[in-house]
Amino acid sequence: MAGRGKSAAGDPLLETYLERRANLVRFFAARAGSTAAAEDLAQELYLKLAGRDPGASTENPTALIYRAAVNLVLDRARAESRSRGRETAWRETAHATLGGEDVADLPPADQVVASRQRLAQLVDALAGLPPQMQRAFRLHKLDGLSHAETAQAMGLSVKSVEKHVSAALKALTAKLGA
Repeated sequence: MAGRGKSAAGDPLLETYLERRANLVRFFAARAGSTAAAEDLAQELYLKLAGRDPGASTENPTALIYRAAVNLVLDRARAESRSRGRETAWRETAHATLGGEDVADLPPADQVVASRQRLAQLVDALAGLPPQMQRAFRLHKLDGLSHAETAQAMGLSVKSVEKHVSAALKALTAKLGA
């Protein structure tokens, strides 16, 4: 329960909060739309009240508590509005919609099948290359190493790597007809 962490004895604001807690939860539930959210807001309100300067005096603790409660509801509504705005902006840029409904933003199935077949042909053509040429091509084009890094990894000169990669590209292009 909210009043267990800090003693309310001697603190008129916390005493008033504890006396009116049930009403506050109903107040929050009417505005938040759920009992769980109302309980969260009541707990958050208690923490705000308990964390304030204990020396600050209040003439009307009930009014102060309900003003703080209204502010919490407004803060939560603003945060949810910002969150919805961010989600909407993300959805608009990351998803395709049709008639207001999200649709899968995926390539058509025939394109996926054709791409997979093309990849299989490339893998087969690559496997048919001589080992040194194949390795130079894989390191440079697939693993993203520079010519110098590939040369160092293979123990060859940069010029030899350049020749292997160039020959591999010519052979693959001729075999695949690209």
